[in-house]
Amino acid sequence: MILSSAKENSNALNLLFIIGLIFCLYILKPIVVPLIIALILTVSIFPLVNFLEKKFHVNRVISALTAIFTLSIVLFGLLAFIVFQLTDILEKSDQYFLRLTEVYNSILSYFDANFGIRKSELSLKKLNIGAAIKDNFANIIDFLTSSGSIFSDIILIPLYIFFFLIYRKFFKSFIFKAFSTDGNVLRVKTVLAKLYKVQQNYLYGLFTVMFIVGLLNTLGLLILGIENAFFFGFLAAILLLIPYIGIMIGSLLPALVALATKDSAWYAVGVIAVFMFIQMIEGNYITPKITGSKVSINSFVAILSIILFSMLWGTAGMIVALPVIASLKVVFDSIPELKPYGFLIGEPLEEHLRSDTRIRLKNWKKIRKEKN
Repeated sequence: MILSSAKENSNALNLLFIIGLIFCLYILKPIVVPLIIALILTVSIFPLVNFLEKKFHVNRVISALTAIFTLSIVLFGLLAFIVFQLTDILEKSDQYFLRLTEVYNSILSYFDANFGIRKSELSLKKLNIGAAIKDNFANIIDFLTSSGSIFSDIILIPLYIFFFLIYRKFFKSFIFKAFSTDGNVLRVKTVLAKLYKVQQNYLYGLFTVMFIVGLLNTLGLLILGIENAFFFGFLAAILLLIPYIGIMIGSLLPALVALATKDSAWYAVGVIAVFMFIQMIEGNYITPKITGSKVSINSFVAILSIILFSMLWGTAGMIVALPVIASLKVVFDSIPELKPYGFLIGEPLEEHLRSDTRIRLKNWKKIRKEKN
């Protein structure tokens, strides 16, 4: 009776701890999310820092600043390319908006003529899609320019990366002091090495997959004759940062352009079909071949983590969900008490996916063979 009560109290305390932790992570989002992003980016540029320090014996501060500057140039170039392409698209926006409004009104007329559904039942007033999109776009720009957190993150994230790079041995010593109290230094070293490897594999795998998917998207759009095919193809690939749903979001913009510039709506359907087909190839062949089993998270946990992290931290949570869960799996696998949770996060074995009917049939054939 006493043991049962103690166990119930322990479970209650664990539950309270989890609830408190989630609440703290939600409240501390402005601090925690930039730190996680900075840590992930630090892993991505650390090979350059390591190369400069070991090959050319560059000072740690100089190597860190060089790596951060290189990363900034790459990100700035990518942003400049996106802005340039968006400017070109917005110059043609009046034509697009007028055509989309015509398409919308023709759809209302089709329902009115074929199904007896009046336009007034589908829309209280004649919709001007062009004005609606312009208004929403203006609201988005106002939000971005008025959001102080975005500009503070632009300053803080490089600063965090800088300190992560120059204080890396200091932080590593802290981790050893905090978690190797029982003399398990080797286990802590192993966990740190695995954490670094998992993040590195995830990042390099993601960049490689984005490049391949961008080329495939661009090729599909060129075959369909869609304007700005290169931009739309790689924009959808960049949106792979938001797993599973990113490429679906990326397919909507070229589909609207196809609807506005082509004579047939089937081009828009073709754009979505091409992107969905490429996503299927990416999920089933490209990503597994490139990343292999090094970032081993099953699809159910991946989707669930994306939903939960989006509820916790919004879009940023969706982006960092998989790296965080992959890191948690490494930690869980290294702690005996938490190994079942690491097992739950990982990919199921073949025996867990095998049909019981097939096993029984195999056993039945074996028994029959022995009798004969």
